[in-house]
Amino acid sequence: MPPIESADPKSVRWLDDYRPQLRISEVGKLAAIGDGIAWVEGLPSAAMDEILRFGDGSEALVFHLGSKRIGAILLSQKEGLFAGLSAHLTGRRLDIGVGDGFLGRVVDPLGRPLDGAPAPMSIRRRRLEAASPPITARDFVERPLLSGNKMVDTMIPIGKGQRQLIIGDAGTGKSSLAVDTIIAQKNRNVLCVYVLISQKRSAVVATIETLRQAGVLDITCIVVAEATTTPGLKFLAPFAGCALAEEWMGAGRDVLVVYDDLTTHARAYRELSLLLRRPPGREAYPGDIFYLHSRLLERSTCLSARYGGGSMTALPIVETEQGEISAYIPTNLISITDGQIYLDPALYARGFLPAIDITRSVSRIGGKAQVPAIKAEAGRMKLDFLQFLELEVFTRFGSRLEASVEAKIKRGRLLREFLKQDRLAPLSPEQQMAWLVAYNEGFLDHLVGTALQSSLAELLRWALAGGPGLAAPREDWRDAVSGLLREKGHEPPA
Repeated sequence: MPPIESADPKSVRWLDDYRPQLRISEVGKLAAIGDGIAWVEGLPSAAMDEILRFGDGSEALVFHLGSKRIGAILLSQKEGLFAGLSAHLTGRRLDIGVGDGFLGRVVDPLGRPLDGAPAPMSIRRRRLEAASPPITARDFVERPLLSGNKMVDTMIPIGKGQRQLIIGDAGTGKSSLAVDTIIAQKNRNVLCVYVLISQKRSAVVATIETLRQAGVLDITCIVVAEATTTPGLKFLAPFAGCALAEEWMGAGRDVLVVYDDLTTHARAYRELSLLLRRPPGREAYPGDIFYLHSRLLERSTCLSARYGGGSMTALPIVETEQGEISAYIPTNLISITDGQIYLDPALYARGFLPAIDITRSVSRIGGKAQVPAIKAEAGRMKLDFLQFLELEVFTRFGSRLEASVEAKIKRGRLLREFLKQDRLAPLSPEQQMAWLVAYNEGFLDHLVGTALQSSLAELLRWALAGGPGLAAPREDWRDAVSGLLREKGHEPPA
């Protein structure tokens, strides 16, 4: 051992300044463990959302403060974890690495990689639980977020910073609509976060592959809490996705975050609460389930220019059972969000895809966040379509109708054919403008069935390749669409 004189001067200075003193620390004991919950005794200074570390290196998050025991949800569990181990306070709150290193990656709610690649590079960390931006930092929602869906972009527009709920029964295409919206953000300078909660691994892999083939995986971060994982990680998943999105929003960028879905998230929270012996309320959910989702979704907003001008648009998904839209969790989320897109199983069964029920769907932002040219062209389309749905009921009785009523019904049925759209085929604003002009001018009124769909497909291909542009006068669009259809042999009626 070398003499002290040859040691580093900093070490010598540390030894000179060292004074032995009594150091007091709390040491608890792991009393019981099971179902992803750890019960700890002997840590009176523990605080909510503080991280505990056990003797074998496992960690847990304080989630319940009792008079005699602390309830914590396990974050990492090693093989040597058993009752009787020591438990220590770390003084840390739960956070996650953030930044561009997470783009194109698949991670768990703690930021750990699930795609086999090294851990994402990050120089900053954000807490999963954070206060929503104050009202003074927010701006009006007035910039459109294009979904690529005909019905949404024309009649239920979404703005950047909006919270739009996607609601419907299982198997009606809710996730497909969300994936289409992510694909529509390609080359639009919008980053995406997709949170998958309690889904099968096969469904997760299929979603990742779909985004990769569409070329949008490099602008998307996927946060996964599989069906087989602990309820604690399922509970943390949407907050992790929100923290990732907040970092980009704070940097002045536009972000789209999808929570798929908050029904399973609520069930995971109910499971945790019941395991922690909290008193159950309606449908066995704890009384603070509304506050849980509201504090999550309130973090989505559009920031003012003074605070960077970024935005976070939220598309939470919630599942109904047998169309029961008035159930506890759906009504909670409807009251929290700025509108909803309702997918009807009856429409899905009839082959009308996407199965959006326009009578139950609404956007509380409305035309304030819509492309001006599309807004002007869509006009009263939603109102006219709703009137058509009411008038169509009379045709079931076989009664004779007035000529004006028959004309409205014919136009409504034509619009319904126009609104059909294939999965994974989002439209650009130019394509939306093209079919709107063709419909409003009646250029395709004389076609039916496959002939109509064929002409519409040719029109959309032409609009995608090039057109007059959204800034061009409407007369230029009308002449261009009419000329194209005449060139293709679909002569518009005189």
